[in-house]
Amino acid sequence: MSRTATINRSTSESSIELTINLDGTGRSDISTSVPFFDHLLTAFAKHSLVDLGIRSSGDTHIDIHHTVEDTAIVLGQAIKQALGDKSKIGRYGDATVPLDDALARAVVDVSGRPYLVHTGEPAGFEFHLIGGHFTGSMVRHVFEAIAFNAGLTLHVNLLDGRDPHHIAEAEFKAFARAFRKAVEHDARVDGIPSTKGAL
Repeated sequence: MSRTATINRSTSESSIELTINLDGTGRSDISTSVPFFDHLLTAFAKHSLVDLGIRSSGDTHIDIHHTVEDTAIVLGQAIKQALGDKSKIGRYGDATVPLDDALARAVVDVSGRPYLVHTGEPAGFEFHLIGGHFTGSMVRHVFEAIAFNAGLTLHVNLLDGRDPHHIAEAEFKAFARAFRKAVEHDARVDGIPSTKGAL
């Protein structure tokens, strides 16, 4: 059964077209009009092995916030749709990923219960402009939007790091690797991986 989704979402602030294939090979074609966000989403696709296509535009002349947030919301919705009834998945995934000075850990539970714990970023990271446009505070905001719209329990912990670019990228790569494990099919799982029989 194909685990894919296509979602279009338009508001007065942004327009998003997104396709996802959870059983892909890591191919991506991404243009959000926010270059560093493109970089992070490309890394997510590559290391989670999902195929991801995104076309986003919005009122970036005001701020990148709306376009980035709305793209993350749609990505979460697409993940939820593509997962279907979540049968035969591993459900849990964790990964620890280094990027030079940065070391990030992510743990994913495809629980159906949205929750985010995000810790460890150095003081002032949230104010740093990465690539001239993307503020550090948006990293948490993106994880929050994905987790809440996909129904994921997500823990992201920065264990070490100094360079803001490395910190953000390590966190996204750790999330990608943990997500990959969580949504992959497990041949030993029969049905829904929950004692409740539903996720």
